[in-house]
Amino acid sequence: MVQKILNKFVGAKYVAILRTWVPNMVAWGTVGGVALVHFTDWRLILDYVPYIKGKFKKDE
Repeated sequence: MVQKILNKFVGAKYVAILRTWVPNMVAWGTVGGVALVHFTDWRLILDYVPYIKGKFKKDE
């Protein structure tokens, strides 16, 4: 169903090209997300992850 809609708007050729690029884009997106967490304040980002949030309680 989604393929028919995409074919109507974009074209079959570009849908086929997109299908080959999706795994590559997912991999690079994951690498970029991990790099963002690594090079920024990782605790600020990981405070929103429910399982990890309890491990880093602030002593106040």
